[in-house]
Amino acid sequence: MPYSTRQIRNVALAGHPGAGKTTLFEALLHAGGTLQTAGTIERGTTVSDHDPLEKQRGHSIDSALASVDLPDMRLNLLDTPGYPEFRGATLSALAVVETAVIVVDAARGVELGTRRLMQRAHDRQLCRAIVVNKIDQEGADCAATLQALREEFGPQLLPLNLPADNGRHVLDCFSHTGGDSDVGPVAQWHQRILDQVVEINETVMEHYLDLGEGGLSGEELHSAFEQCLREGHLVPVCFVSARTGAGVAELLKIAQTLLPDPGEGNPPLFLEHDTAAPVRADPQAPVIATVFRIINDPFVGKIGLFRLYQGTLRRDMPLLVDAARKPVKVAHLFRVQGKDHAPVDSVVAGDIAALAKLDELHYGAVLHEQPGHDDLRLQPIAFPRPMFGLAIAPASRGQEQKLALALERIAQEDPALQIEQAGETHETVIHGLSDLHLRVVLERLSSRYSVEVNTRPPRIAYRETIGAAAEGHHRHKKQTGGAGQFGEVFLRVAPLPRGSGFEFVDEVKGGTIPGQFMPAVEKGVRQALEAGAVAGFPLQDLRVTVYDGRHHAVDSKEIAFVTAARKAFLDAVAKAAPQVLEPLVTLEVIAPEAHAGDITGGLSAKRARINGTDASAGEIVIHAQVPLSELDGYAAELKSATAGRGRYSLDFSHYEPVPATVQHRLMAAHQPHLDED
Repeated sequence: MPYSTRQIRNVALAGHPGAGKTTLFEALLHAGGTLQTAGTIERGTTVSDHDPLEKQRGHSIDSALASVDLPDMRLNLLDTPGYPEFRGATLSALAVVETAVIVVDAARGVELGTRRLMQRAHDRQLCRAIVVNKIDQEGADCAATLQALREEFGPQLLPLNLPADNGRHVLDCFSHTGGDSDVGPVAQWHQRILDQVVEINETVMEHYLDLGEGGLSGEELHSAFEQCLREGHLVPVCFVSARTGAGVAELLKIAQTLLPDPGEGNPPLFLEHDTAAPVRADPQAPVIATVFRIINDPFVGKIGLFRLYQGTLRRDMPLLVDAARKPVKVAHLFRVQGKDHAPVDSVVAGDIAALAKLDELHYGAVLHEQPGHDDLRLQPIAFPRPMFGLAIAPASRGQEQKLALALERIAQEDPALQIEQAGETHETVIHGLSDLHLRVVLERLSSRYSVEVNTRPPRIAYRETIGAAAEGHHRHKKQTGGAGQFGEVFLRVAPLPRGSGFEFVDEVKGGTIPGQFMPAVEKGVRQALEAGAVAGFPLQDLRVTVYDGRHHAVDSKEIAFVTAARKAFLDAVAKAAPQVLEPLVTLEVIAPEAHAGDITGGLSAKRARINGTDASAGEIVIHAQVPLSELDGYAAELKSATAGRGRYSLDFSHYEPVPATVQHRLMAAHQPHLDED
């Protein structure tokens, strides 16, 4: 049945691994009548985890879309992975919804993933809600969990319902005042919610003070509640047991009556030419949509899941993709329920659906129907930097093209995966967020595309820089009969703050280097930058100023100034206290508290700086900064030290100079290449 924009709710379920997001996803589909029987992870029958690797591993790897259709509401649900290795899919889903629902385990409470996802949702200006799941399981302490949540995220966290009878059912404390829950009297929490909601809006506050609670209309309360969500003044907490269904129907009712529709949430963050662009949830406006996930289906072909922000998209409508001048025809328009697709004739503003068999689709593509939106785009997502790398090559000769095509398709589906062709070694390197992330890529190459590969660790992404200012000079003069080559360059180098990159400055006066040769000078400098000066790694964080030179009216040529500039630059760097930099990563290790000593001792041996620890539910989280080069084989080491119960994640932090012994070793390894030159 058709739904209006005001009847749509878009919600992403996110949370720490093991919080029960997929089970809750199934329970909501079942309670809403989409499923006759809820699937289970153990049997591999869930709607969301339909990929063979997800069934095999027992956890989500990609986001999944399905909807609950009630007479007056369409609830679009996105189930997202909990493991940080697959954050790309989670962050992509969070970017296209109005509400992020963070799922928390009632026994484990606030975990590392809870904090990260709450912050990410806040950064995207999303309305946030928390669902405390597993309220009836052994060890669940709902009162302690609610207290911990409020201590961690603030007093604006207030429950809309409360567990009762040891989690067997829940009591509404938003609309009712009677009863005693496992967390205290319902009336107490009802009053706190009411006070929090009415103080956001002066008109509602005046009516409340004049007439009391009974004088407030439902529309006034809804408007104030929606404003609270939008401004982060209230973060509702709901209690459920996805396994038994306790609180699930109530959660559906809350989504229907209190969560924002696409016109009520904070407006989408669209930019055009780096300026905020207004996009509104108006079905009558021109179409604007973005693609947030690509699926390469072996039967259907390329599928693009998209969020329609504006307009009404109809089958056979011509659309422009990004800056393309030639429109494409929307021939295959679908609704998506997990792995199943059902054709539809139209999609209204605010809805989420899919397009198929359009080669032009890619992650982040903007679909529009009017020329002039060449630079329109949704505000980019700050994906974590992939720091784990593997050099791969086909196990059989003649499979190079097949491997390249398979990697391209996998990378289309995963915005946090990077494929690189290493210039020096000509090897293919895949970069991911962890060893688990890369193992999943290798398994997909084998199972989905029948490509077997050999792997080896790639070179660490060292860099070079300088520690002092210096000057360099080179005169290139070559006479081989006939016209010769002549070019002379004087330049100086100076260090810049870490992370500044490279600056090239032309201070030549009097035409000693004619202007037509200055691009050649810069080209020579950049060649040396890429090739490295002391250990063969690219240089960064320095300024090169060319201030003088000589030319010859006949013999000066571009190649002469390229060579002169490159050698003048190397001359200057050799005098400027050259340094080799190594990448440092921020490491977070999660393991049982009993193994804390072994883990910190092992990290100290890897030149790590321990920045602190957090303890929660019998586990410890160790925060450290470690050189990436020291983490080769760390996954196996941690597994051995913790009997398989430890896990970790990392993000790029910054570059720092390597110890002198390491620099000497890297320079010595590079020396044979210099001798060959």
